[in-house]
Amino acid sequence: MSANSSFSTLDLHLSSMNTSLPLYMHCLISKPSSLIYRAFSIIIIFLVLPVCILILQHGLQEWRKKGSTFMEVTLSHSDCFTYNIVIMDLFAVLACVVTYCGSIMTNLNILIYPFIFFSFACFGQIFFHVLTCVEHYMAAVHPITYLSLRKGRGVRIRNISIGCVWLLCFALTGFIMVKDIILAIVNFFLMILFLTISSFCSLSVLCVLIHPGPREENRNRDRVDQSKKRAFCTIVTILGMLVLKFVWDLYWSVVYITGAHLGCVLMSSGAWLNLPSSLLLPFLLLHRTGKFGCCKNNTQRD
Repeated sequence: MSANSSFSTLDLHLSSMNTSLPLYMHCLISKPSSLIYRAFSIIIIFLVLPVCILILQHGLQEWRKKGSTFMEVTLSHSDCFTYNIVIMDLFAVLACVVTYCGSIMTNLNILIYPFIFFSFACFGQIFFHVLTCVEHYMAAVHPITYLSLRKGRGVRIRNISIGCVWLLCFALTGFIMVKDIILAIVNFFLMILFLTISSFCSLSVLCVLIHPGPREENRNRDRVDQSKKRAFCTIVTILGMLVLKFVWDLYWSVVYITGAHLGCVLMSSGAWLNLPSSLLLPFLLLHRTGKFGCCKNNTQRD
């Protein structure tokens, strides 16, 4: 079949379907958006995949050394959420592999699956990012309660939360197979809720970091100030990445619900906004574990 006849068949197929999925597939095989998606897929495969493998390898090594105590005592709640984000990143990597192959072959049957995989990964990342913000809020604003939740009951609550997130991701992704306009509406309200929660938690943590604690001694003030500066920069960076991602997802939902036109170049460029939020927490985990050679000494001194 020639290229012209192939695209003619595609246009007829797209015109008979009134969903965002055909538009997404159309953008994957039409230029210049297809080139943007391919570049995005290559970056995800060769940048995110090695990071995921490195983190999972580290987690497996620690689990073999410490056994069940690694999950229950040694591993913090935020690190546990980060490991789940890494697993979600693997779904995004799989989506990019399928996307690249499908866009090269302009095969509609193949291009259905990356949309599902990537939606599943995006929902999971958002949920675990919000849980991480809540964990930071509890640690900074309610430290006594947080310390009591680091073991026992807190671990059970964390594990139940993780299980609920995975179930919700499967349920929300299932809306794609039923009616994707429902997915867009649900995504709209979720983005508002998540943006509110993450902003409130992060801003509350920043307020705590700005005001000096009553127990800070003069001899330890320099060390405390440096620690607070690093924590402040970390929270600001996380909040900035999440706001950028949430605002884009909110904009995309509004555009799709209202039926407005969203160009392929804008849609493909918006996919890049998911990259910083996907890499931020994994990079922070690698930094804390001393996997970055240039930061290893600094991590040990802290």
